[in-house]
Amino acid sequence: MKNLISDDIRKQALDALKTIISQPSFNQEAEKNAPFGKNIRLALDKMMEICKDLGFTTYEDSEGYYGYAEIGEGSETFGIIGHLDTVPAENFDEWNHEPYRGIIENDTIYGRGAQDDKGPTIAALFAVKALMEDGYKFNKKIRFIFGTDEEILWRGIEKYNEKESQIDLGFSPDAEFPVTYAEKGLQQAYLIGPGTDQLKVEDKGAFNAVPAQAFYNSSKLDKVKDELDNLGFEYKEKDDGIFVLGKTVHAMLAPQGINAVIRLGMALNKVFDFTPLNFIGELKEDATGANILGKVSDETGDLTFNISSLEINGNETRMQLDMRIPSTIDHDELIEKLSEVVEKYDLQYKHYDYLAPLHVPANSTLVQTLMDVYRDKTGDKDAQPQISGGATFARTMNNCVAFGAMLPTTPDYMHQTNEQWSVADFNKAMDIYAEAVKRLCVD
Repeated sequence: MKNLISDDIRKQALDALKTIISQPSFNQEAEKNAPFGKNIRLALDKMMEICKDLGFTTYEDSEGYYGYAEIGEGSETFGIIGHLDTVPAENFDEWNHEPYRGIIENDTIYGRGAQDDKGPTIAALFAVKALMEDGYKFNKKIRFIFGTDEEILWRGIEKYNEKESQIDLGFSPDAEFPVTYAEKGLQQAYLIGPGTDQLKVEDKGAFNAVPAQAFYNSSKLDKVKDELDNLGFEYKEKDDGIFVLGKTVHAMLAPQGINAVIRLGMALNKVFDFTPLNFIGELKEDATGANILGKVSDETGDLTFNISSLEINGNETRMQLDMRIPSTIDHDELIEKLSEVVEKYDLQYKHYDYLAPLHVPANSTLVQTLMDVYRDKTGDKDAQPQISGGATFARTMNNCVAFGAMLPTTPDYMHQTNEQWSVADFNKAMDIYAEAVKRLCVD
């Protein structure tokens, strides 16, 4: 099958990616018309310049929440939804290349955003530019929508949906190939209860990660160690306390991890008579929540239930909870049931954030066309559409799925030191995107 991307387009695309990587765009203090900091606004400004130079009509929200660029005609709008914000590039001394320069070396481009999500967004953008240069006429408006707050609370894309009309169909290049047609609902919350003077725990962590360690140096330490030994849980002694050891994974894969906070809580529950700890004692190491909620599952998989932090002091007990909810499960009914269950342990459920699930039928024209493109372009005839516990902007749009840009063989460097993407995979993604847009938006 013909490769739709010329050498000139490949060069232009890499130059544009270097430019956009060179603009740091992690969340900072809000300024006027820059709600997530001036650097994210500057990245949005730069992307608008790139799109305008390519021949797109552009619009930039005056408040700085989002921007979009479009080409084509027709009554329908095909959306391609990416994001320009990144996580910060920390620990600079551990990077082999400066994270904000877009260095190309050994057929690989290095820099923060290379994989998440500047590289995939640029690949999709220049895929459409390649079709434009080849003279294809689009029967739909193709609209690139650029989010600015994906790594935090999705406030930019929320503002877009408040102000702009919905797309008719589309994809987000912010995941893996082939096609993710269903994403579980994402609920983050706190479980809050009374405090106690019996012990003190202060183990904080990110909502979306299984904690790899949990520290304890409060009362009855020797008894806690004895219970950890009885349970067969590994720990190491340090200074005047212990670190209970686990294995970190993303919260969407919680059953594959080892939750150090849960392991500590189970030992504490054996030592102290404190009702909120009974909750962890009943939950145990079941990261599906079945021990307290019963089995919650559908075709998109089991519920994942991750307690990512535990704080106990004289004032309160507080746990962080991240749940990935199967897409057809009634969210409100689940939360009502959970709220009733935790009350038995003197805990109250407190909402923090919720993202509704994504579910586009696997047999839909959109999913089947994208699958056909992927199979034809890669030769992987056995590939099947996927389900994910992760979250992309696709779930914020009508009839939208996650489509690439990482190939199954692509090493994952997202959010990591030395983030990088091979130029070969970048070019392959461009070619896949060009063919997909051609089939969906050209007569």
